[in-house]
Amino acid sequence: MKSWNTKNNYQITRVLSGRSNAYLITKDDTVILVDTSKKSDLKTLSQNLNALNTGIARINFLVLTHTHFDHCQAAREINERSACQIIVSAKAEKFIQNGYTPLPRGTLLVTKLIAGLGNIIGKSNFGYAPFQADVLVGHDFVFDFPHSSIKIMETAGHSKDSVSILIDDEIAIVGDLMFGVFRNSIFPPFSDNVQQMIESWGKLLGTNCRVFLPGHGKEINRNLLQKEYIKYHQL
Repeated sequence: MKSWNTKNNYQITRVLSGRSNAYLITKDDTVILVDTSKKSDLKTLSQNLNALNTGIARINFLVLTHTHFDHCQAAREINERSACQIIVSAKAEKFIQNGYTPLPRGTLLVTKLIAGLGNIIGKSNFGYAPFQADVLVGHDFVFDFPHSSIKIMETAGHSKDSVSILIDDEIAIVGDLMFGVFRNSIFPPFSDNVQQMIESWGKLLGTNCRVFLPGHGKEINRNLLQKEYIKYHQL
């Protein structure tokens, strides 16, 4: 499990990788989980948290970068086991009540076909247990616990309910706004609104963050984000 540390001693640990990433943010008694991956990954997530001496029951907050099934499918069970507060974009309210968020459009021919087929199959394969959010983010949101320097920023594009979590204005957890799988490219294979996605890249470049942690793949550095932003912003 790879970890990153910030100037104010927040530790960010990638507690799930592979199908989808999940991250744990800790400092003192504060424990924040970002995304859950699929429900089938819950056992592995629990084992990894226990290895860090932080069981599921200790989670204070669950923040969802967006509500596609492979990022939120275990949200209700984690909430039941921890009584954590769930924080999600206000634009996901109807989705989480229904237990299904439509899959995003493909950005390539093959992914367009996959997305179209996936949305025909729909909730039966790509749904999740409905849940209630404690906080619906409709604008930039700052955690209100003492000395907090964690902010949630709306970064739509991959989906309309996409948000990013900024820690100490150094590291951002960005969900599927960027893709960390392909070498020298962060362009995701799925996005509902490519222009809006590129604008959100620009919003993140307007911060001081230098490391961007995606929902899939490895970390992305600021230089690559800037290179990709300039490339696609001019199109």
